Amino acid sequence: MARPSLRRRRVCFVIFACVWLQGCQRRPPVPTTAWPEVTLTAQDRLLILAPHPDDEVLCCSGVIQRAVAMGLPVRIAFLTYGDNNQWSFLLYRRHPVLLPRAIRGMGLIRRAEATAASEVLGLAPEQLTFLGYPDFGTLHIWTAHWGGAQPFRSMLTQVMAVPYPNARRPGALYKGEEMLRDLTEILRESRPTKVFVSHPADHMPDHAALYLLTRVALWDLEPALRPALYPYLVHAARWPSPRGFEPTKPLEPPARFRDQIAWQVYRLDPAALERKRQALQAHQTQYRASARYLLSFVRPEELFGDFPAIHLHAAAPPVVLPAGSALGAGAMHEELTDSERAHFVGIETRHMWLEEDRVVLSVAYSRPLAETVGLSVFVFGYRKDRPFAQMPKLHLKIGAVFQTVLDQDRPLSNAGIEIVRQPTTVTLRIPLSTLGYPERVLTSARTYLGDLPLDWTEWRVVELPEAEGALTRQ
Repeated sequence: MARPSLRRRRVCFVIFACVWLQGCQRRPPVPTTAWPEVTLTAQDRLLILAPHPDDEVLCCSGVIQRAVAMGLPVRIAFLTYGDNNQWSFLLYRRHPVLLPRAIRGMGLIRRAEATAASEVLGLAPEQLTFLGYPDFGTLHIWTAHWGGAQPFRSMLTQVMAVPYPNARRPGALYKGEEMLRDLTEILRESRPTKVFVSHPADHMPDHAALYLLTRVALWDLEPALRPALYPYLVHAARWPSPRGFEPTKPLEPPARFRDQIAWQVYRLDPAALERKRQALQAHQTQYRASARYLLSFVRPEELFGDFPAIHLHAAAPPVVLPAGSALGAGAMHEELTDSERAHFVGIETRHMWLEEDRVVLSVAYSRPLAETVGLSVFVFGYRKDRPFAQMPKLHLKIGAVFQTVLDQDRPLSNAGIEIVRQPTTVTLRIPLSTLGYPERVLTSARTYLGDLPLDWTEWRVVELPEAEGALTRQ
């Protein structure tokens, strides 16, 4: 897969920023639900994994404060330095921050802000770890930069390795196995009983990437390490609602995820809420740019929950991955032209099932693919006895007049994949051998117009117990 063009990445940034900063349109909050509560015990060890500085405060401040009060071991690891947020940097510096050296300088500012915020919450600087991978680039690394592939080049810093001397591993290449190595080592070192991490349905790509990498790292460490996993959501269309500082109103999950996920909450008292607000203010670059949005998370609850794994069985009927796309036409933004809006194609449903020695994935979309509109389906295999960097990572690209099968960015000519197309549906029959006889599959889909993203679905974990017997057939 060719590296995305600069225009596409800039438009992606603007679209995600608009979801983050503007919140589209308001909906009335769903009535409060008595979700089960997250509890901490004297035996707990906590690891907070944050894609960017400020995510740890937005979603885990109350949990952190409680752990500090109980004297529990707490560690926070940041995947990036948050150095690709041009909008907040513009407001902070009062002029555009565009030169690579200046961008890296802003990354150092965000690191310092995270340290200041952690002190508000009662943590010491040595409890923080900064990895320094590319802000707004880690999902690109996840999909196409493993093994023999070239390292990813960051859009703004223009580097292909961690540039920060105060990062955990300065010079670590922007490769999937490098990120996975760091997360695995951090998990081994801290041996957490509870891990708080970003959500697979989050609109911001770095958030999805961190969840996926954490999942793989934890699978690799089983059975020696089996912490409870608490994914937290930050970016979703028209959420949180209402926006602004509403410390007495409940934080409810987005309506489309309400019944798909077994949510849990941690409840904050007024003193914890005030300290959370102060910690958010310590992230000055972000607070000056989007205080109203950030303060939307200063609520009596912090929400955690994950999608259940999809279990496939031989001869069983297709499993429906719940309808409704991650973004949807209602969340499109003014950055798309009228012509681009007219070509919008949304993802409606996904179905999966096993068919002898093949996994079958059917994707339905809202209208036929036009000449310039494409569909990408990602299907990655995982098995414990083979390094994940060596496992197939299939990217199937479907257009009105073309179809291509890639492993990362390498074309596969004899993959044995059957592609059956109908006007608004594509069905893919993928041999388990092509996926490396996986025990698990990670899958997602997206539509795009030329270089512009249109719609995408959350990544889901699929368990293939029947595939275990096929491992011996290699």
